[in-house]
Amino acid sequence: MTRARDTKIIIIGAGMGGLAAAISLARRGRDVTVLEAADAPGGKMRTVPSAAGAVDAGPTVLTLREMFDRLFEDAGARLEDHVTLHPEPILARHSWPDGGRLDLFADPQASEDAIGAFAGAGAAAEFRRFDALTARLYTAFEAPMMRAPRPRLAGLARAALTTPGLGAALVPGRSLADLLARSFTDPRLAQLFGRYATYVGGHPELSPAVLALIWQAEARGVWSIEGGMHALARAMADLAAAHGARIRLNCRVARIRRAGGRVSGVTLADGTELAADRVVFNGDPAALNAGLLGPDVKGCLPVAATVPRSLSAEVWAFAARPDGADLIRHNLYFAADPTAEFGPIARGRRPKEPTLYVCAQDRAPGQGPGTDPERFEIIMNAPPLGAEEPPCPRRIFHHLARFGLTFTPEPDATAATTPAGFERRFPGSRGALYGLSPHGLTAPFRRPTARTRLTGLYLAGGGAHPGAGVPMAARSGTHAAEAIESDLASRSRFRRTATHGGTSTGSRNAGAGRSRSSDS
Repeated sequence: MTRARDTKIIIIGAGMGGLAAAISLARRGRDVTVLEAADAPGGKMRTVPSAAGAVDAGPTVLTLREMFDRLFEDAGARLEDHVTLHPEPILARHSWPDGGRLDLFADPQASEDAIGAFAGAGAAAEFRRFDALTARLYTAFEAPMMRAPRPRLAGLARAALTTPGLGAALVPGRSLADLLARSFTDPRLAQLFGRYATYVGGHPELSPAVLALIWQAEARGVWSIEGGMHALARAMADLAAAHGARIRLNCRVARIRRAGGRVSGVTLADGTELAADRVVFNGDPAALNAGLLGPDVKGCLPVAATVPRSLSAEVWAFAARPDGADLIRHNLYFAADPTAEFGPIARGRRPKEPTLYVCAQDRAPGQGPGTDPERFEIIMNAPPLGAEEPPCPRRIFHHLARFGLTFTPEPDATAATTPAGFERRFPGSRGALYGLSPHGLTAPFRRPTARTRLTGLYLAGGGAHPGAGVPMAARSGTHAAEAIESDLASRSRFRRTATHGGTSTGSRNAGAGRSRSSDS
């Protein structure tokens, strides 16, 4: 029988996927070591220092909280005992150059009423129909796409056929922008809901209409985390450690090794070699195919699993005193014309007329600023690494000044992380923040799943199925853990015992049955 601690598992990267995998494996008694190149866990969920303290410089909200509740519950803990969560009654405040302003709410009726006041009763009715459509899409696609370890076309087809009213979003070749133009008379509303394609690194004009369901991730509730999103990463690292996982920071892996046709361990940047029976790679899968983890794993994924690349971003993180705008925690300042934003991005250039997301990290619901100066994160969509342009404060802060929002002191270019900066932090990504581009109906089926072509090497993170976003990246980690447990159980069932004529037995943890990830 294979004992749990007999299998040495190394996880490369302490992002959401790697930490979720570490928790899931360590709670089963596995021998788990997490190797993280940075000085803190979290991956893209990172912070930078400022005069007001650490500022989030990655994801800013928690959605689909139930995934993390389940992850902690399965490990014998409660999420709310490890982080302090605050529900956000206002999802975001949206502003346009024409003076229009619209708040959307966690309460769908409040959103419908606000849209009616903003654009008329007809627009409110359009939103009601759109919200209902996206709710049906989410329900139909959650099990076969988001929860399944491998997306199955047959499962998606069954969901589509058995759920009435999805036809408008499933017309072959229909883009999200086209669906929204048909759904909303007011182009500002189409522009607003089109931005959800950027949550997974896509252009609204090029992304399939089915991505409209992303709206439901926010519509079902948004939470802020006291201390910033990085507090969630620390809590997950602590939970994994409490179950016996070792987490080593400032520890860069230079190479993944193979022997006898399977993973055998890793080599660290300082030359240290660590043996492993299983390795989970929580980085951009493109780094493997590029040979950045050594020749032994180059080509372990189909090329189509990593190219073309998703969008990147220019991210500003700083502390300053704001003036002239009524800010809440989450604020959107739109370009007058979406084509002025996404046209240049499609040509590999950063937009001169951007849409900007401004997170006022110290604004609590119903309250003003909590500190002076306040902490801010500003995100501008950008193409992945190509013709690199230096960060331009004028492009960012001149655009915000048109809305009346100014900052003192105004940050300089050192406050920005560009696509080139993301490539340096996450080698092989070409600065893309979401892995494979979501453009085209086949993109979900090309995204790599937990298993690779190399026995013993698994994937976790936003570049693997089910895709980008904090909850999806965490779910990929549980998929990787379940794939490992399934493979260990299968190996144990069919391994001969040392005694001639003996019988094989199942894994003590996974048993003889197939796990939920057995077909991933």
